[in-house]
Amino acid sequence: MAGHSKWHNIQARKSVQDAKRGKIFTKITKELMLAAKAGGADTALNNRLKTAIAAAKSVNLPKDKLEMAIKKGTGELAGENFEEVMYEGYGPGGVAILVEAATDNRNRTVAEVRHIMSKKGGSMGEAGCVGWMFEKKGVLTFDATKYTEEQVLEVGLEAGVDDVIADEETVEAHVAPEDFSGAQQAFDDAGMEYQSELSLLPQNTIGVDKETGTKLVALLEALEDNDDVQKVYSNFDLPDDFFDDME
Repeated sequence: MAGHSKWHNIQARKSVQDAKRGKIFTKITKELMLAAKAGGADTALNNRLKTAIAAAKSVNLPKDKLEMAIKKGTGELAGENFEEVMYEGYGPGGVAILVEAATDNRNRTVAEVRHIMSKKGGSMGEAGCVGWMFEKKGVLTFDATKYTEEQVLEVGLEAGVDDVIADEETVEAHVAPEDFSGAQQAFDDAGMEYQSELSLLPQNTIGVDKETGTKLVALLEALEDNDDVQKVYSNFDLPDDFFDDME
């Protein structure tokens, strides 16, 4: 799962840049609306919304924008009618690419995603062509400077966590979707700070060389820069020296 962890670190750095120009606000606002639309405004009954609110607070989304997005999602206020779509395809090196989008115009979004894929060395595929390679998981991410792998394991094993992966920057706990809420509560009760999301994790990763890795990162970043794209998933594993020239 090293590929997931390394790509996560790229995303973490990029999220800071995105927040400065407001792009991350747009994506989180859409997720708040979709979560509220799907499960209502009560976070006790809607864990997806609870997670979205935590993400919104972590990037300091203004309270009025947060509340407005929820009200638009529940229909209390008029708003855009977004729907969730998933596109599948392949990137350089034949790696799998999943693109999760929220759109009010399917034709526009699929055309833009196809253009980005083609321009950056990828290709669109049929529905189901790579989705089977991924598994939905709850991911709880901890700052490795605050918590050790052992600390996360100690709490997580009692809460249904089935895997913990650590590197120099983060400790990730993975849990089945049905145990996600319980795991969040267990870490809350332990007073531990974390970021959490439901994610699609690759069951296996493909090792790529530095040149291919650079092309893949460029492709995924271009996709994530699209306003309709919420998340991008892939199954590649970057070489250990990939970040040497980025420090």
